[in-house]
Amino acid sequence: MVRLATATAYILGCATTISAFHLPASAPLAARTSALRMSTAAAPTDADFKSESAKKQIGNDSFLNQNLMARAQNGPGKKNEEKLKIGIVGAGLAGMVAAMDLADAGHDVEMFELRPFVGGKVSSWQDKEGNHIEMGLHVFFGCYYNLFGIMKRTGSFDTELRIKEHVHTFVNEGGTLGALDFRFPIGAPVSGLQAFAKTEQLGIEDKFHNALRLGTSPIVRALFDFDGGMDMVRDLDDITFTEWFTQLGGSRGSLDRMWDPIAYALGFVDCDNISARCMLTIFMLFAIRTEASVLRMLEGSPQTCLHDPILKYLGDRGVKVNTSMGCRELIYDTDEDGKPTRVTGIKVGAKDEVKEFDAVVCALDVPGIKKVLPQTFRDNFPMFDNIYKLDTVPIATVQVRFDGWVTEMEDEARMMDISGDQSDGRGGGIDNLLYSADAEFSCFADLALTSPGEYYKEGEGSLIQAVFDERAFERSSDQIVEDCIAQLNSLFPSSRKLKCTWSNVVKLGQSLYREKPGQDKFRPKQATPISNFFLAGSYTYQDYLDSMEGATRSGLMVADEIIARADGPGGLKDLSAKANAGKKSESEAVPFFASAQ
Repeated sequence: MVRLATATAYILGCATTISAFHLPASAPLAARTSALRMSTAAAPTDADFKSESAKKQIGNDSFLNQNLMARAQNGPGKKNEEKLKIGIVGAGLAGMVAAMDLADAGHDVEMFELRPFVGGKVSSWQDKEGNHIEMGLHVFFGCYYNLFGIMKRTGSFDTELRIKEHVHTFVNEGGTLGALDFRFPIGAPVSGLQAFAKTEQLGIEDKFHNALRLGTSPIVRALFDFDGGMDMVRDLDDITFTEWFTQLGGSRGSLDRMWDPIAYALGFVDCDNISARCMLTIFMLFAIRTEASVLRMLEGSPQTCLHDPILKYLGDRGVKVNTSMGCRELIYDTDEDGKPTRVTGIKVGAKDEVKEFDAVVCALDVPGIKKVLPQTFRDNFPMFDNIYKLDTVPIATVQVRFDGWVTEMEDEARMMDISGDQSDGRGGGIDNLLYSADAEFSCFADLALTSPGEYYKEGEGSLIQAVFDERAFERSSDQIVEDCIAQLNSLFPSSRKLKCTWSNVVKLGQSLYREKPGQDKFRPKQATPISNFFLAGSYTYQDYLDSMEGATRSGLMVADEIIARADGPGGLKDLSAKANAGKKSESEAVPFFASAQ
């Protein structure tokens, strides 16, 4: 009863302050612009998309549309009359999802991946000793509706995901814990509000300032007027979260102890540098949907649990996936002024083999697409040039195995006990994602507990996987491992008695696009000004963050846009046939000097 009373009072206190952050329409334009530092670039609207299904992935309704899961699970729901030959450059999550839909729509799809394995930024592979190596720590929020739909479609949702306690845990120096504990008889928004009110991560003064700022946020408005709240969030892309948070009462202590670890986990940058839009988007979902803040992790590696079922699905439908065969060059036609008009194919592999297609999809990350796009694309179309304004962040993923259970702090004997079979998460410690304000890794987890299917080894203990951001990226791998162990020892003092038995570091110099202010307007749509050339990837425009869900959304959207353009006069097949017929006519034309005598 006390908890409910506290949460209710918190809601009422927040509700009374809505007018404090809503600038009236009568306010001077300069004042409103100064307060929000609003972006002058408009986000894509319905008019920018041909497919009705793609339109459902953007706009305010897309955040609450749980039917998106059924769309992803059931497929495109349409088979084209015309069969296209489609080439997809990049076999990450976006490319594979696009291939699933395009194959189901009746098209001939071939994929080309530079690496010897699929998955893109969600890749994993095994080393010579059988250890599963990853490029990052992959956590599934409960609002990953599209990705969950894909996993249901491939049969992996019920068997390959492990749901975690509805708690987000912070580990502080010396072993003290703080938490956002969302477990509550009443769901969102009450469960979230009471979690912030009760958290041990903040002192009383910081809680007060935190409540003051959240109570004057678009999140509260969204509880009564979701569209109005979400529109306000979109207008905050040109301001940092720190600037927004401190404008009306937020404290530095709250930023340092709670919000910075969350910002690093979302985008590998701190609150002083991350867009307010990015942070508030995810917390808008937490406030509206109870399940949004529930975390899941894979049973084992991404390759086994996520990618292999997708590859089987593609193989069953005749999709050819070429690994170790990247795109070296786009082949395209131009008009009389040298302006690109149509992509005819790609050069792949070491021998520059030319592959011709009716349509080409570049499903790459930011550094990948920057390498592939010809200069003439940038020179003629601002959409492509804007991609080069997107920055990226470097990360280093560290895996460290120990001869005991690092996160077990209550029972030393249990911490040291690695005897017998402790599979299926039966080892000691915390089985969940962890955050820390006192370490250089944004988030971490003991994979031997959270994803034991392939990460637990009998006779061994914890396998800590931690993601270091750019603060540590330039250090040597040995130094990063040493720093990781030292910082773990600081967070879990009892772990000093344990020894490291194995370690690995994977550096990714350019990972997610940097979610700094002003970036959203540079993200390209999936359909481009070149009629048969398309883009996919989590950096492309969709209303979620650069994430697995974002990649999935973009893959579904690009497939929808191609399917909507495939048939009929002026469709992709028709345009391809006309272009090929024109080339044939040119090649068969009789030269004027060869006319009959």
